[in-house]
Amino acid sequence: MRTYFLAALSLLALTASAQKKNKTAEQFSKTITADDLKTHLYILAGPEMEGRETGTAGQRKAADYLKQQFQRIGIAPANNGNYEQFYPLYKDTLKEAAVTVNSKSFEFGKDFSAALNNIITTQQFFSEVVYMSKIDTTTDIRGKAVVIVAKNGTQLPAFNDINKLYSRQPAAVLFVVNNVDKTPSPRAGRLSMSLYRNRQTPLVVRISEAMGEALLKNDFANAKAQTLETKTVATELMLHFKKDFDVTQASNVLGFIEGTDKKDEWVIISAHYDHVGVIGGKIHPGADDDGSGTVGVLEIAEAFAKAKAAGKGPRRSILFLAVSGEEKGLWGSAYYAEHPVYPLEKTSIDINIDMIGRKDDNLKSLDSNNHVYLIGDDKLSSQLTPFVDSINKMYINIITDRKYNDPKDPNRLYYRSDHYNFAAKGVPIVFFFDGIHKDYHKPSDTPDKINYDLHEKRSRLVFLLAWEAANRNNMFVRDIPLNVPPR
Repeated sequence: MRTYFLAALSLLALTASAQKKNKTAEQFSKTITADDLKTHLYILAGPEMEGRETGTAGQRKAADYLKQQFQRIGIAPANNGNYEQFYPLYKDTLKEAAVTVNSKSFEFGKDFSAALNNIITTQQFFSEVVYMSKIDTTTDIRGKAVVIVAKNGTQLPAFNDINKLYSRQPAAVLFVVNNVDKTPSPRAGRLSMSLYRNRQTPLVVRISEAMGEALLKNDFANAKAQTLETKTVATELMLHFKKDFDVTQASNVLGFIEGTDKKDEWVIISAHYDHVGVIGGKIHPGADDDGSGTVGVLEIAEAFAKAKAAGKGPRRSILFLAVSGEEKGLWGSAYYAEHPVYPLEKTSIDINIDMIGRKDDNLKSLDSNNHVYLIGDDKLSSQLTPFVDSINKMYINIITDRKYNDPKDPNRLYYRSDHYNFAAKGVPIVFFFDGIHKDYHKPSDTPDKINYDLHEKRSRLVFLLAWEAANRNNMFVRDIPLNVPPR
């Protein structure tokens, strides 16, 4: 009974402390305007940014624009005097690919194929191969070439079984399939955040049935029928692959305002400034996704800068974090979370804004012109949801909809934006989102479709939440057990 009584008192105290509207905060929130948001967004989502795909010239142009704006409004560089935090990206290119079986040469893309991340630069010769009818833990395969014939021509062993096979360190694994010529065999890979060449995996190749027959000879018919038992087959196999790699980089853009008496504690306001670039010759502008969140960060940063210049700066320091690589797999925020410029244990909250410029036309019973979705504010701190609700009610009174916060929601949005990487480290988060619309990831996600009055209202709410979070007496407690399954 005492526990519930104390909890009720705590919640009452929190609510009471948030009841008094801060006129200064409200004053500076009004410097965030629809016109300024629109001006920024028509530039950031303009054709010269080429869709802002991570690792491209368009993304670099966007980063330069953000840096220029931080400098203009008086936001200090946050990474040891730099506005950017660079992280490496890798791109593989296959230069040579040759396979010979019993002196017969086979053609890459027709007779055999391989994913670039499963290819290593190598030249190997084998005088025998190990045919495996099923993956076991007893057959000696270390340093050997293993052949597995797909059931019905396409059905390979389960993923977990294949990983167990790889862990036993064969030199090469050849999967015999009947559709190898229909498998994409690119010689140039996509950008990746992982340096695949350091992975301790064997060379993995898919080969045609004709090639499988050349390897297994008279045993192939039984292997294809799945009646051949595991055995070693004498045959000559030569594998020759040469792969080059290029190293490039992308960046997060970081600016900050130093706090006063609590300057060693942090509030993060994040958004991703990358998008998907040019697809099929068409620029995907990404005005809502997430140009809207990014220009929101710029306007919020400028409001805080004006407050600081007027002697009304925040108690806690505030990090304005524009990350890249979100569309590739949350790369930029993952890199920051692993290489934080400021300690995450001293970070009170991450307020993440990803798509806040459109109204949800699918709403039937709610006012879509006064609405926003909230995700994740109940996951790590019992204080956060009542805090968010009280600040919203006091200042903006927008409809806050937690539809997508349901763990059973099939969209799994909690795991799909940059706040997730902070939550995985235990930092309380709240994610602002406007809904899923028909222009998502399409060339039609353009600045003219943004509802700028609603964009203004949501951006002001984020500013006010950040203001109150930065000026409260204590960081948000982390009293809910971390439960973050793999994405």
